[in-house]
Amino acid sequence: MAGYRKYHKEDKVSYALGVTLVFELLKSKAEYVNKVYIHSSMNKGDTLDKLIGICNIHEIDMVYTDKIFNVLSQKENCYVIGEFRKFKGELDNNLSHIVLVNPSNAGNMGTIMRSALGFGLNQIAIIRQAVDAFDPRVVRASMGAIFSTNFVYFDSFDDYKDNYPDRELYTFMLDAKKKIYDISPKGKFSLIFGNEAAGLPKEFAEVGTSVVIPHTAAIDSLNLPIAAGIAMYQATIMKL
Repeated sequence: MAGYRKYHKEDKVSYALGVTLVFELLKSKAEYVNKVYIHSSMNKGDTLDKLIGICNIHEIDMVYTDKIFNVLSQKENCYVIGEFRKFKGELDNNLSHIVLVNPSNAGNMGTIMRSALGFGLNQIAIIRQAVDAFDPRVVRASMGAIFSTNFVYFDSFDDYKDNYPDRELYTFMLDAKKKIYDISPKGKFSLIFGNEAAGLPKEFAEVGTSVVIPHTAAIDSLNLPIAAGIAMYQATIMKL
């Protein structure tokens, strides 16, 4: 389609697909928005009026075209797309972190971002190799939580640890020292999770305190976003 192409991670911009995500984008990162695209099937009414009003306040161009939707979204109910410049995050050393080591699934990363925001843990370190957090599939799965999340990529776990020392480290592994109900973080901490398929490498058993989430023998492991959600709940249960 002339003038538009599918998203590539080398691009300087990404996209929020759907009116709900666009409202989240405008609420948290309006200064990064280039354009808002409107499909011809978008109904006139309060939602569109609200969108127009917010875009006018921030002097954001609204483009009425169907072409970009044909390229970026195959969903029949997607009538609004927000184009935004990629933004740089910075982790707060005084807050607790989620650390994702080599995450590879866009949907899982977005789901973890949403859960992390819900538990007040919206500081996420991502260890390469890793999925692109700005992939529109991550943005969609996060349901807009990415726009309220500070995330930073690191080339190695040692790089992360050198930049953020002096914190409680909890590595989630099947062969671990402690069960999840035996831990109760007191200060600032990092919850560390491995790749969806392989988990954390065995050397992480010597990093901080290794933790297992017990489950029946009917499965070999929990889905990563579910395990991360359980861990976040346990770590913050006395703080919420």
